[in-house]
Amino acid sequence: MLVRFWGTRGSIATPGQSTIRYGGNTSCVEVVTNAGQRFILDCGTGARPLGGWLLANAPKPIQATILLSHTHWDHIQGFPFFAPLFIPGNQITVCGPRGANTSLPDVLAGQMEFTYFPVELEQLGARIEYLDLNEGVHELNGVRVSAQFLNHPAIALGYRIEADGVSVLYLCDHEPYWESLWRTDVPPGKLDAILHDGDRRHAAFMENADVVIHDCQYTPEEYPAKKNWGHSTYSYVTQMAVAANVKNLFLTHHDPTHSDDFLDGIEAKSRAIAAALGSPIQIHCAREGYEESFITAPGPHLRVNTVAASDQETGSHLLVMVVDDDEDLRFLARKALTRAGHRVIEKESGQDALDALLGDGTDTRPDLILLDLFMPVIDGHQVLSRLRSHESTKNIPVIVLTAHGDEESARKSFEMGATDFLAKPFTPPQLDARIRSCVARAGHQGQPQ
Repeated sequence: MLVRFWGTRGSIATPGQSTIRYGGNTSCVEVVTNAGQRFILDCGTGARPLGGWLLANAPKPIQATILLSHTHWDHIQGFPFFAPLFIPGNQITVCGPRGANTSLPDVLAGQMEFTYFPVELEQLGARIEYLDLNEGVHELNGVRVSAQFLNHPAIALGYRIEADGVSVLYLCDHEPYWESLWRTDVPPGKLDAILHDGDRRHAAFMENADVVIHDCQYTPEEYPAKKNWGHSTYSYVTQMAVAANVKNLFLTHHDPTHSDDFLDGIEAKSRAIAAALGSPIQIHCAREGYEESFITAPGPHLRVNTVAASDQETGSHLLVMVVDDDEDLRFLARKALTRAGHRVIEKESGQDALDALLGDGTDTRPDLILLDLFMPVIDGHQVLSRLRSHESTKNIPVIVLTAHGDEESARKSFEMGATDFLAKPFTPPQLDARIRSCVARAGHQGQPQ
């Protein structure tokens, strides 16, 4: 399987003397199987030179599947400049995560309105099909493609492409679910030592991969000021990849302020972390223009026990129950959720929530529950225990909220059946994305493994 990098920069294109070696175009990676199936991972400004290369070199008509991680601007801004879209006879399938308030073609058409661009979406000559994807396993163009939600302030998907006995993952944009990566009661470095279920699930998605291309925009020193912006640090990514037994790691989505020399330093520091952990993993900062063919090597490659793609919608109009004794928090949550298109039920105590959910009242069953951990009389863990022991509520997704965030609380919450564990304060986009991904993931419950 061939991997080519056409854009490795994050946030905004950054041309200039300080970015010549690693590149200044925003995210775009090409993956081509031995049989010629072509996948384009994101359509940042790197899609423009890719399109020109395809017109000059690829078999005609051009067929390609575009896998958008999400529709933030730096991941779609190259789409109107992707020349194969203008040529009749070419066939392009555009895939992206299901669940946004606006459809995929509407988002792409939005940046091509006449106010911003001279050619509108419907004027493109190629045959273009749009496919909303959810988490799970899909067959695209005859190739197995697994999708999994990332932790980003928008619904975003990471992709695992498996063909020719090789697995290639593209995980961009993503940030840690929790500040502490490892549990303190077991030795670090293995999947089962990861504290937060979200981080453990993310690492398991990478397990035994031949190639992982992962967002790595920040250093550990930069991250505290950028928390909740949806990006990772090189230390987090390297430790996760080592725990997942990844063979080749490419760090990408480079920050616009990071020069070539700065990225040299990140590459060296990442390699030092892996070496300290005793890992043979090969680590590189992704460079625009770099390409490499990967072949089957001894050892495990393909994942097992993956679920089929779910038809569960993430939904634009979910019913969310907010259980918190803090009136200000309920107000902020209600404001954020209603702005995102959701309906809200508020309960100011654990007992009120249990009465509504398990009693004989007329409250509508919510799609998800936001449950404060520390409440008087009946705390969040007690509420969660009751919900998980009752047939009618055992499968409702529950996000536990806490302002404390200690390890014991996190571990206990997941052991008792929490779907997610989220620290206060959180941003409205972050909350909306976590809610939608939890509800969509609930569609997998009960499916055969």
